[in-house]
Amino acid sequence: MRRLGAHRFFAGDTRRREPAVLFSCPIGRPGGPPAQGGRAPAKNRNFIFHYPFAGTPCFLLNLGKPTKPSAQLKTRDEQTYEWPGGVGAGHSIVAYSAICAHRLTYPTREISFISYRGEKSAGSRFAQVIHCCSEHSQYDPAEGAKVLAGPAPQPLAAILLEHDPTSDGLFAVGTWAGSCFNEFFSKYESASPSITAGMPARSSRPAA
Repeated sequence: MRRLGAHRFFAGDTRRREPAVLFSCPIGRPGGPPAQGGRAPAKNRNFIFHYPFAGTPCFLLNLGKPTKPSAQLKTRDEQTYEWPGGVGAGHSIVAYSAICAHRLTYPTREISFISYRGEKSAGSRFAQVIHCCSEHSQYDPAEGAKVLAGPAPQPLAAILLEHDPTSDGLFAVGTWAGSCFNEFFSKYESASPSITAGMPARSSRPAA
């Protein structure tokens, strides 16, 4: 399995769960340069990339305003962790797994069952949230994808980002808390072809 870039190890804090630091992966179009923080997706737009596997979609969001500096959160098994806030010059850029923590719903090219929504809707009583239409779980991207409503048992897994102020490049370097990757692959690898037909690059190999 090919890793991208160098390993980056964090000492972490023994008082909270440590992040899973995997490998450095530039965010952007395959084969192209890294996305730039100053040119991150426009506010209220969903940008999908794949990390840490080619078959696990993630959201890259520019919220247009600073996030909370940090957030104290818990996984479904009561492990606590501290989400470190947004990155970029305006501290407004965040990334999360796009796999719902409840039904493992995910976006496809044909239709996005889970997405960031800037406005309230019939199924979403909050604005500026990541909303899953399976059973209306809603997550706050400005506070570590904390669950605001619905049956989701935990926040979305956070994707750790690094912003290089010299090049303005954005890099995914690991995941933090509550990833559902094993359950996700188990569910859709055993599903019928009609269910998995829209799944992008379904593979457990590292993202390239």
